Amino acid sequence: MLEITLCSLLTILPDYLVRRFVQGRKITFFSVWYELRWGITGCLILTTLLITTVFFFHPATTSATSVFRTIPVLTESVGRVTEIFVKPRERVTMGQILFKLDSTEQQAALELARRRSAEIDARIVMARADIEVAIGQVQLAENALKQISDELRVKQELFDRNSGTVSPRELERLQTALTGAEGTLASARATQSAAEIRVGTLLPAEKASARAALKQAEVELAKKTIYAGVDGQLEQFVLQAGDIVNPVLRPAGILIPAGEGPRRIQAGFNQIEAGVLKPGMAAEATCVAKPLQIIPLVVTGVQGYIASGQLRAGEQLVDVAEIAQPGTILATLEPIYEGGLDGMTPGSNCIVNAYTSFHAELQNPDLGMLQRFGMHAVDAIALVHAMILRAQALFIPVRTLVLKGH
Repeated sequence: MLEITLCSLLTILPDYLVRRFVQGRKITFFSVWYELRWGITGCLILTTLLITTVFFFHPATTSATSVFRTIPVLTESVGRVTEIFVKPRERVTMGQILFKLDSTEQQAALELARRRSAEIDARIVMARADIEVAIGQVQLAENALKQISDELRVKQELFDRNSGTVSPRELERLQTALTGAEGTLASARATQSAAEIRVGTLLPAEKASARAALKQAEVELAKKTIYAGVDGQLEQFVLQAGDIVNPVLRPAGILIPAGEGPRRIQAGFNQIEAGVLKPGMAAEATCVAKPLQIIPLVVTGVQGYIASGQLRAGEQLVDVAEIAQPGTILATLEPIYEGGLDGMTPGSNCIVNAYTSFHAELQNPDLGMLQRFGMHAVDAIALVHAMILRAQALFIPVRTLVLKGH
């Protein structure tokens, strides 16, 4: 309506003044189209061009929301709730216990890991005793070997003197006994080495594995106690003892972080405006939660893809006609001034206008006259869009409270 009014001042009004006061024609309700056909036609064409130009270079959308972050309260595994330590909509602090799950199996695994660790400690004590036994056996074998060796040396000297007191058979017996004693000593030393390796390498490795298993069991048991990850307020927390919590199918509730008020607005603009929307564009918004207020914004980011075109591989081929629904260009806007969104209820719906500005381009001295005129015209008609937004801000309370009746 505003565009038609402005365009009629440039088309219909001059045509009427000329026809009525210059040409002296009498214009009635029935002759208005014939008499003012040029002005009316020009008004419609100019209005169409103005609306197209305004909405192309200065995008607008009603699909805008003041977003905020939420954290689902999830467990790492499926479990049955045994204890609940908080109430719905309670404010919690980071590290506060929310609820516990049944941990019978994890407690049994932890006790088993402790028993296993104690068993390895006992085996280490026994292995050290085995080392002492092996050392004693080595000493016995060394003494036996020394005794046989000395006896063989003496008998060999007597035999070499041809004393006749030592027979070759006895020397062979002593030589065989010496070989057996050397084998016994080697076996005793191998037993001692094996016992020392068991104490120094094998059992410490088993002990480390037992400690790791114990630590894992403690971690698995700790997972059954659910804590608050941040300060915030619990919402939709309706757990009761005995409920089953599933990290995939059934979260326990939602945690809204403290101080997570609306810091930005996300708006979805028409796809045709993808080439116009740029980070750094000035914008304005009026929101239902803050009626009669205009919030200055700046575009801080434009999503480089359209969500409606995303594709997930499945077991069937996807028909593009089923997913090619008109999507929007997602833009993120933040207030220009500190605290611009203070007092706004998170999640409020907003109307957003973004404005194209050619101020930097107009500083170029090489621009032609037509280019300058076009850029000035585009910048100037932003005023039309700004007036429309303010009219919408005035109309929001009427539409919400009177026309919709709530």
